[in-house]
Amino acid sequence: MYDTEPGQSPPPDGTLADPSVTPEDAEATEDSTGFTSLRDDITALVDDARTYAEAEIAFQKTRASLAGKRAGRALVLLVLALVLLHIALIALAVGAVIALAPLVTIWGAIAIVVGVLLIGVALLVWSAAGDGKALSAMFDAGEDA
Repeated sequence: MYDTEPGQSPPPDGTLADPSVTPEDAEATEDSTGFTSLRDDITALVDDARTYAEAEIAFQKTRASLAGKRAGRALVLLVLALVLLHIALIALAVGAVIALAPLVTIWGAIAIVVGVLLIGVALLVWSAAGDGKALSAMFDAGEDA
């Protein structure tokens, strides 16, 4: 019925307890090496580094998303500006033809406006070709250098 044997009662998990080791002694041997606190510090450092990395990645994703939206908006606005500039140049050409028509015939006015526009195009192409040659010289294999 009752346990009447003298001495310590067995531990609840069924293992035999060592009476020479007390819980205070076990903690003292663990802390005396100092590895437990170092291990805890390193674990906390790794957790903090992981948290920082996750936060930084989330920040950069948000930043890239905002930059992409702004770049897209800027591109749309630039295209609209170029379309309006194109319309304005067409209106200028038509206006020049209408203004020159009383001075010269309508065909003369068209020839003058088209000639001026073609001279402008030729100057722009010539300038672009010069820049292209300078650019190709920069990236040349260095044969003349």
